[in-house]
Amino acid sequence: MPAIHVCSLNRLARTVEAIGASHVATLINAGTPVQRPARIAAENHLFLGFNDITEPTEGLLPPGEEHVRDLLRFVGDWDRARPMVIHCWAGISRSTAGAFIAMCSLHPEADEADIARDIRTRSPSATPNIRLVRLADDLLGRQGRMVSAVEAIGRGREAFEGHPFSLALKLGG
Repeated sequence: MPAIHVCSLNRLARTVEAIGASHVATLINAGTPVQRPARIAAENHLFLGFNDITEPTEGLLPPGEEHVRDLLRFVGDWDRARPMVIHCWAGISRSTAGAFIAMCSLHPEADEADIARDIRTRSPSATPNIRLVRLADDLLGRQGRMVSAVEAIGRGREAFEGHPFSLALKLGG
């Protein structure tokens, strides 16, 4: 069954190899070097460079609407024949937001709160970047439900690095 896997940059290569992923979405600071795993074709690697911030901050690049549009396009074009990995620096904020956004996009009928609770169950440290979620909520026409769902699970447990986890896609999703 196809799935979205979430991990840190440190665990990217071994996660891709362990699950046989075909696609990788990188959500990380623009200047961070990321070596694309050998099994991932260049066209199957999305690199989105922005800082993990929720409000504009001088000298930092916040997540923007175009980043979210690119992620939605990438996820929508994924054939779902093999798993996708979404990662950020620590596997806690940008990547968990990316996975939440992907699941909401791929399952428009799904309850946002159920998806958010599933993420919290699988990752006690998950703290999805609310700015990314807010932008996606608007683009997907979820009328604030994505934001409310993430706010309801609250901030995750403090961690230096999140534990890798996966979210199974529904058949036909």
